[in-house]
Amino acid sequence: MTKQELVEKVHDAAGEGHSRKLTGEVIDEAFAAIAKSIMDDGKFFYPGFGTFTVKERKARTGRNPRTGDEIAIPASKTIGFKVAAGLKGSL
Repeated sequence: MTKQELVEKVHDAAGEGHSRKLTGEVIDEAFAAIAKSIMDDGKFFYPGFGTFTVKERKARTGRNPRTGDEIAIPASKTIGFKVAAGLKGSL
């Protein structure tokens, strides 16, 4: 699903009375709030959907697939997702 498809579905579910542009802005703000929560608290939980958490990757040694040379891969942070049991069971 693309962002435009999401905006269309939410707009259709909400009914008349507001524009698709406003629906898109509300969705953008919702995702901005989720991102801020992940950055500030290190996690975001939505019941029935799942939990987003910040995960840390350790520094490691990798290989350049083209030349085979070893390269140093620095430590980094990423976002992990654990799906809620109800959603996972419905797949």
